[in-house]
Amino acid sequence: MTTRSTTIIDSPVGWLRLAGTPDALTEVGFLDEHPTSDSDPQTPLLKEAARQLTAYFAGGLTDFELPLAPHGTDFQRRVWSALCGIPYGETASYGEIARRLGLPAGGARAVGVANATNPIAIVVPCHRVIGADGTLTGYAGGLARKRFLLDLESVRAPQQTLFSG
Repeated sequence: MTTRSTTIIDSPVGWLRLAGTPDALTEVGFLDEHPTSDSDPQTPLLKEAARQLTAYFAGGLTDFELPLAPHGTDFQRRVWSALCGIPYGETASYGEIARRLGLPAGGARAVGVANATNPIAIVVPCHRVIGADGTLTGYAGGLARKRFLLDLESVRAPQQTLFSG
């Protein structure tokens, strides 16, 4: 049985719960309430994840370099992998992701469902997925967080171009 460690960090978008095995990050999740106790990252991987997230929020990191092991179906993992291909400061529509994955018409909805279940927020950049008309659509962390993350990234890339895949 693999040991899973967790830690809580504070960020500009609120408290984040980080979890992982000794070998890979499995979760970055939003907490809507102040945690009952703060914790310091105890494993090297969680320490590195916390360091990289802090650097990201400070504007000093555009690409995460962490081993990831999100729990999900094969399809969900395909979608999440495609999300990691959306460059910092850019966006893609659900339909674009569906086309990139070779999904049939209507595949954008399936991409949206998989996107909503992404267990590794921010690092797997589901916030970079927008509606076909450029509008912000649902985000598990709330639209205010999504807007914050997109605004943070637009500092380095002022125009929001669509990922062409």
